[in-house]
Amino acid sequence: MLNSPLSVHNVTKRFGGKMAVDDVSFTVNPGEIIGFLGPNGAGKTTTLRMALGLIKPDEGHVELFGGEPGDESAFGRIGFLPEERGLYKKQTARESIAHMARLNGMKGKQAFMLADEMLDKYGLSEAKRKKNKDMSKGMAQKVQLLSAIAHDPEFYILDEPFSGLDPVNQQVLESMVREIAERDSTVIFSTHVMEHAERLCDRIILMAGGRKVFDGPTEEALAKAPRRMIIGSDTEGYKDSITPFAKSLETREDGALDLILKDDAKSQDVLERCVKQKINLTRFEPKQATLHEAFVAMVGKDLLATMELEDAEVAS
Repeated sequence: MLNSPLSVHNVTKRFGGKMAVDDVSFTVNPGEIIGFLGPNGAGKTTTLRMALGLIKPDEGHVELFGGEPGDESAFGRIGFLPEERGLYKKQTARESIAHMARLNGMKGKQAFMLADEMLDKYGLSEAKRKKNKDMSKGMAQKVQLLSAIAHDPEFYILDEPFSGLDPVNQQVLESMVREIAERDSTVIFSTHVMEHAERLCDRIILMAGGRKVFDGPTEEALAKAPRRMIIGSDTEGYKDSITPFAKSLETREDGALDLILKDDAKSQDVLERCVKQKINLTRFEPKQATLHEAFVAMVGKDLLATMELEDAEVAS
């Protein structure tokens, strides 16, 4: 069995007495795409920096390719996209990509040829000789990602890769991540927008308040979300027939019922009751669970509201 690219063992980190990461452990297996999820300030970036050896944990330890972060054994095997975007302003796109490839062991001429190939492949041919300072934000972000992956590493660590991109460029970036995964590489990317992980990941790690609150398959996380459905009918009194299946039930503006099913109830049970009692359904929509709903179910609305308030205060 191949060695794990990354193992994080009970790491804790404080800044100025404030807990940023609290006793977090996880292992990244070869070939996985992992979504490292949570709101801003959850401890994701700090954990990834400790994983790379950019900062040291106060407690616990990290193994990167079986050794300490920074060991020569990891040279050229990691592609890192930091949360803080930054390209040398006076370099061109091809110079930026070639520069990072050379830092990771590629020879000069080969690095520039690869840079040209990648820019052509991802529709950035016109940016080859454009200085980074003259690029749009979306274009510069794609160039920085290409710089991180040019040397074809085994393990990709992408910190908030979708942040600041418009929907079109987010889709382009998702396609790039899928293509990386198809090469049997290992990817962990952090994001506070959970829809990306729903589309890309087989496994997710959820962080909240510096702690890990979930680690497992995406489907398992989604199963923790409340099961919602919308039902509409023109049959008088149908609400009374639906109520026994509902943990909570609200009437929408359009008159339909928005309900959360009890833990032991299924949408099929509700449908069978309606058929049996000859309720004429005008609407029957089981709603697909989201990771955001699952996250709220795991951490609670009060804690989530506190984290969002802290994020807003930091942003202001």
